[in-house]
Formats: sequence, C-alpha cells, structure tokens
Amino acid sequence: MTTPNRFHAAGALLLAAAAMPAAAQPGLTDPAALDRLVERFTGSALGQPGGAREPVDRRLRLRACASAPAASWHGAPGRTVQVACPEPGGWRVFVNLVAGPSSTAAASAPVVRRGESLTVAVTGRGFAIRRPAEALEAGAVGDWIGVRVAAGGNPVRARIVQPGLAEIPLH
Repeated sequence: MTTPNRFHAAGALLLAAAAMPAAAQPGLTDPAALDRLVERFTGSALGQPGGAREPVDRRLRLRACASAPAASWHGAPGRTVQVACPEPGGWRVFVNLVAGPSSTAAASAPVVRRGESLTVAVTGRGFAIRRPAEALEAGAVGDWIGVRVAAGGNPVRARIVQPGLAEIPLH
C-alpha cells in the first residue's frame, strides 16, 4: 500500500520541478539572465534592430556557472551572439539578432576607453583565466587593443568582447 503513495509523491515532485522556471530550479542558469546579457552586449532590446530576434529558449536546462557567462560575436558582428559558460565542460548558446542599421552601429561604437579598467580573460579548451587590466587604447566590440595586465608588465593584445571584458583566445 505504501509503494503507490511513494510513487505518487515522487511523480508530483518531478512534475512540480518540470513546471518551475529555470531560475527557480537550483543549479540552473536563468534564461532571462542570458536575455539581459545579450541586451547589454548588443545595446538593443529584444525584437529591436540589433537586438535578439527572440528570447533564449525557456526549455533549456543549462547548468549554473561558477563564473559569469560571457557574450561574444559569433561570425560577423551584428548577426549572432554566442553566450558561453567559460568553465570546463561549460555550455554555449547562440542568439540570432534582428538585422538593421542599429546592429552595425552597435558593433562599431567604442565600448572601451584608453586608461579604463577592464577584465582580460585568457581562454582555451576547457579553461578561462580572468585578470584585471588597463586598456592602452580605445576600441569597439570585436576590436583588438593593447592592454596591460600587471603594473609595469609588457602590453599584450586582446579582443574586446563586451564593455569591460576583453579576451585572449588560445584555441
């Protein structure tokens, strides 16, 4: 007699978890947070020229990242944004954008100024190391600029991914 009740309780819990939004489920990334990241990265709202064509699929169950997901252009700037969890075994989501004049302007607008503090991520297969740095020149998303990672250190070149974040890909 107790076995059917136990199965009913387990089934009810599974149904309740499936009905919860991803944000409410522990250990998962909220797709709405990814929508906000894409909006900040492109500078355009969902459905607007230069913004995401549609929201990130709410059915996705993406493992939560210990570090913040990063947005970058995938292919030509202004067409598709890649949002990735920069951890070993992380995930990637590709977001198509609405074509329009704003996408070109957003891609070429300077987002980093000379002397500004930013984070540089050195990324490779299965790892990402982030360090504070100083921009030695101004640039837009997708531009390669000189940065200084340590006081008195040698300058290196890094590609601007979004305001405040540059990347040195090793793959």
